[in-house]
Amino acid sequence: MPNDAGDDQAVQRGPEASRSAQDPSQSAQDPSRSAQDRGALVLVRHGQTEWSRDGRHTSRTDLPLTGHGEEQAAALAPVLGALGPVLVLTSPLQRTRRTAELAGLPAKPDPDLTEWQYGDYEGLTTPQIHQDRPGWTIWTGDPPGGETAGQVGARADRVLAKAATALPSGPVVLVTHGHFGRVIAARYLGLPVDHGRLFALEPAAPCLLGLEHEHPVIQHWNLPNPLDEQ
Repeated sequence: MPNDAGDDQAVQRGPEASRSAQDPSQSAQDPSRSAQDRGALVLVRHGQTEWSRDGRHTSRTDLPLTGHGEEQAAALAPVLGALGPVLVLTSPLQRTRRTAELAGLPAKPDPDLTEWQYGDYEGLTTPQIHQDRPGWTIWTGDPPGGETAGQVGARADRVLAKAATALPSGPVVLVTHGHFGRVIAARYLGLPVDHGRLFALEPAAPCLLGLEHEHPVIQHWNLPNPLDEQ
């Protein structure tokens, strides 16, 4: 399915994507059970849009979900709707708000959860960008006219701080975007922003971040959306 580190190009699952997804005994139901037990942090990327399907970098452009994206979001309802989260935060953009709505999550918009701002690269595919900047990815250099890695990392840290205040009371859900979700994972583990490249994240794929012996860990990552498992 076409999308990648963000709302742009396609990736395949692999060593950088999801250790959990390699085990067929672990389904997308696991995050809800674990989160209820531990009051853990659940992260979900929005469902498919036309630009994510076509591999175009999408940050500020406020696109709706495709029909398939809406079905993906609705397929999360049995998993996430039963969580009983104490806090649900979503990007203010319609693709994330609609994903939360269809998943049965009453969400509060938070501007800090918006996608990495791509500046002059908005709407472009990676091959188009490579015509002028060979080998570029969001992880290797800041987009001209967009956000720096430092700015995006600061936003991720603020989101995690908000989540941390609520987690002692129960599960927290973040509905966000591809690149920014990967930055959240990196910063949660205490890694630099560019380590987000190690965490492939597909549309409407549930993830669970938790603790093991009081240390941050990724318990499940990039699990297949229930619709796409069929």
